[in-house]
Amino acid sequence: MSPATGVFFRCLFGLPILLLVARGEVLTKGPMSRRTVAMSALAGAFFAGDLITFHIVVDLMGAGLATVMGNLQVVLVAIAAWLVLDERPRREVFIAIPVMLGGVVLISGVLGAEAYGADPRAGVAIGLITAVAYSGYLLIIRRASPDHRPAGPVAIATAVTGLIAALFGAAVGNLDLAPGWPALGYLLAYGVVSQSIGYVAIQAALPRLPAVISSVLLLVQPVATLILGIVLLGEDPSGEQLVGVLLVIGGIALATGALGRIASAAGLRGRPAPAG
Repeated sequence: MSPATGVFFRCLFGLPILLLVARGEVLTKGPMSRRTVAMSALAGAFFAGDLITFHIVVDLMGAGLATVMGNLQVVLVAIAAWLVLDERPRREVFIAIPVMLGGVVLISGVLGAEAYGADPRAGVAIGLITAVAYSGYLLIIRRASPDHRPAGPVAIATAVTGLIAALFGAAVGNLDLAPGWPALGYLLAYGVVSQSIGYVAIQAALPRLPAVISSVLLLVQPVATLILGIVLLGEDPSGEQLVGVLLVIGGIALATGALGRIASAAGLRGRPAPAG
């Protein structure tokens, strides 16, 4: 499927469950404010940019490397929050930036002769747009709902994302509104699992998770996707690209304080209980 088709059906099939949960939120918390609706719609515009470009990057350099590129948002969100919201980032964020940029250079294949992907350099360039767009989505959607509704804002953002994907696909001429089987089955699973169940779970869980768990989970997605891409899809990143992946993931761990939190948590567990 084309990127626009994939994003459109992801939103179409994911929206019913989101609307059902959002309906329950309205019954318990009341209707969403105009501000929440407007900010959620704006977040959906950023999310459309994120998903459409991400699908393009998958075609250019594979699912594993594309997911690693998308996770650059960890640093971009911190910087944007500093510039826009005056939330000064951790010192480690500034140390992580050159580390992650070095990783991006290696992933692009500039320094390697056998880089994996149809066009890894273009994949890196567009992947940076993916990371910027996803950063915008996260910054806005987290502040869209003061009462922390897990479904309502995401439902609005999903509807806007699907609409923009349809308009984009129609404009470039590659929107397929009647995909055959088994593509339709994959799209159905994509929408229900990723867009509805996945994002409701994320919205509901993150505020309740200990910081160390949140930090570790940020590292799971790029690592797991890279491994699954190799095992299930036959992707074969070069040695230089794999080193680049390690640098990016290491930068994420550094910027989020994951290493320190894991070490601290392990140290606390290893200490004997105080006497008495």
